[in-house]
Amino acid sequence: MDQYTEILTHMLQNHQAKIEVTFPGLSLSSKEIVEASALHALTRIQAILQDDSLKDEECFEKIEAIVHELEQIGLGCGSRHDFG
Repeated sequence: MDQYTEILTHMLQNHQAKIEVTFPGLSLSSKEIVEASALHALTRIQAILQDDSLKDEECFEKIEAIVHELEQIGLGCGSRHDFG
């Protein structure tokens, strides 16, 4: 599954939605929902990477935090992710 589909599927499965055939009052397209979610995740990831309070040996915690952010928007990190 591509990233766009993963994010959209996650958003639809984990957020209440009122679905109507004509989608009256829908203010955001699926593209806008995915783009907003991706931008928000990238902003949080950037903040994690810019956190200089962790020493180099604590970089594992930064990577784990990034993986967590990706999972929060429905992006899987592969079968090798068993950090936590």
